[in-house]
Amino acid sequence: MPGLETLALSVVAGRGARSEDEARSGWSHLLEHMVFKGAGARSARDIVEVIEAQGGQINAATGYERTSFQVRALKGGLDLGSAVLADLIQRPTMDAADLAREIQVVGQEIAETADTPDDHVFEMAQTAAFAGQPLGRPILGTDASIARADPQSLSDWRAALYAPASLVIVASGAVDEAELLALAERDFGAASGQGALVPAAGAFVGGARTLAKPLEQANLVFLLPAVGVRDPAYFALRIFAEILGGGMASRLFQEAREKRGLAYAVDAYSETYADAGVLGVFAGCAARDAAELAKVAAGEIKGMAAGVSAAELSRAKAQLKASMFMAREQPLARAEQAAAQVLLFDRLLPPAELAEQIDAVTSAQIEALGAAMLVPGRAAASVLGPKGAMKAADAFQQALFG
Repeated sequence: MPGLETLALSVVAGRGARSEDEARSGWSHLLEHMVFKGAGARSARDIVEVIEAQGGQINAATGYERTSFQVRALKGGLDLGSAVLADLIQRPTMDAADLAREIQVVGQEIAETADTPDDHVFEMAQTAAFAGQPLGRPILGTDASIARADPQSLSDWRAALYAPASLVIVASGAVDEAELLALAERDFGAASGQGALVPAAGAFVGGARTLAKPLEQANLVFLLPAVGVRDPAYFALRIFAEILGGGMASRLFQEAREKRGLAYAVDAYSETYADAGVLGVFAGCAARDAAELAKVAAGEIKGMAAGVSAAELSRAKAQLKASMFMAREQPLARAEQAAAQVLLFDRLLPPAELAEQIDAVTSAQIEALGAAMLVPGRAAASVLGPKGAMKAADAFQQALFG
């Protein structure tokens, strides 16, 4: 990216929490924590100090399908970043005392999620949508599942999760391709390990999860089964979510907030995996308004399945392309986007090609997608908050399917 004085380096494994069985639930996230406790010849403190001493930042993230290790640095920081990430991924120390402490730390992270309503309600919805599957289990795991890990079993899981066949090394910003290739060979050329099993296909189950707690607001999530990122209807789904609740001009914002005053926060989104996906609606509202808000959300979804205007379609396309191009102007976002494309499609997708696919979406495709998502009995809802809000889950199902 000409003109930049910084770079981003990501080493991304195409495996994550979705590759876990129930006994190892949360191990991918626990492992991501553990590698920072010491790797190669560096202690936990050395790992962060050596990067920060050169003005850099180091981080990592675990998802259902990918685990990413990231360094942001000044120009010239590629060599050190590659060496440190290579140690984290291939040579973590895995000390038993460190593991015992980190299990406690992750346990506090699990507890924090339970105490954070707008995190917990999404976790509840995910469990309802994909019950009995890795996609339906929390990425953090449970206290019981992470407590099963020991240094050897977690080391074995590391060899599977970060096997070379699933690794992508990507850099953007102030970087040189020849240098990156040389560093990849130097630092990862001897990587070994057999890959984690490819997860079974995701299957949307649906249902409701409710939890009454003495909160000021009701937190609501409604989900419908959608398509995966490889599906031809992927961009139709993205545009559907944008028109439904992607911004201040969206149908949900205008109807639920501007016209009826039912909520301060209300939006729609799409969450996609390789072979599955969901259309989601999130809202926070007073308990007395929860059922009415559920009906409004259902009504707007059904209305979109009946047709969208040319102006709505044009606005959503412009917003989606702007989001895509803006992300490409940030080195880390661009690197992560590139890694995802290689892992999913085995190639980089040119922006012009993506823009062309977005522009090709028609109103008829939006309507067809809406009809495909509205299958009686196949919806998920989660409600967290005052007892009076619990009826919102049934209200959503009833308004959708009668």
